[in-house]
Amino acid sequence: MQIISFLQFHFYITIVAIAVIGLIVGSFLNVVIVRYPTLLAARWRRECQEYLNLPVEPKPKFNLATPRSQCPRCKKTLKILHNLPLISYLTLRGRCAYCHEKISPLYPIVELLCAILSVAIVIRYQISWQALAGLLLTWVLIVLFFIDLKTQLLPDAITLPTLWFGLSLSLFYMFVSPYQAIFGAILGYGLLWITAAFYQLIRKKEGMGRGDFKMVSMLGAWFGPGIVLNVLLLAVFLGLITSFMLLALKKISVKQPIPFGPFIAVAGWISLLSGPVLIHKLISYL
Repeated sequence: MQIISFLQFHFYITIVAIAVIGLIVGSFLNVVIVRYPTLLAARWRRECQEYLNLPVEPKPKFNLATPRSQCPRCKKTLKILHNLPLISYLTLRGRCAYCHEKISPLYPIVELLCAILSVAIVIRYQISWQALAGLLLTWVLIVLFFIDLKTQLLPDAITLPTLWFGLSLSLFYMFVSPYQAIFGAILGYGLLWITAAFYQLIRKKEGMGRGDFKMVSMLGAWFGPGIVLNVLLLAVFLGLITSFMLLALKKISVKQPIPFGPFIAVAGWISLLSGPVLIHKLISYL
């Protein structure tokens, strides 16, 4: 409690510290975003090979912790000075220190986004247990946003533990009561399941992945049933606007699927920051 009191008294120092922590966490989130889908795909291939009695490929020589980051082109391990969040990208002008290959702007974007959103959460909730929980959910949403954007996957290993964590927090009435959390999780999954089943009945094909169901259920467990419908409406609106813009710019075709997870993540984070208030205002303008 003394630590919390100190941080509350020195709030501006805390904000700077949170920004730095956000950059560091963002650097790790980059590792998860880049490596985890590859690890997941490799595991699925091995499972299929075992089931079909085929030669099983060796496990990848990397995980989320090791080895250290390396250039995807020259494969040289990056020094610590080359891997400082955001700073290294700026000082190296977005290029590898060894082969001078351009570095994907995804890395600094994730780091900067993580820092900004983390600061916003602490400003919103001050120094509290809610702020800590909000930071964890923010980091999860960032990972889900970019993994789904790149691979159209929302891994169960991320969504389901976060769902259960949200239910656990409700025991302490962190954001909602246990009853609201359970009902929110059921409603979140059920609404999308019914929508997807109706779409499949009419169009004779799947229109939405089951990962989306679990992600909305996850948010329902955190925020309760009152926010689920608002999150879905805002996510659909953002998805439609983005789709129309990409079609107008000829970046996608009409038949090309667009991942829904990123829009759920944005709507979910807005809910975390403002509750139903901001979403109600946004929807009222639609």
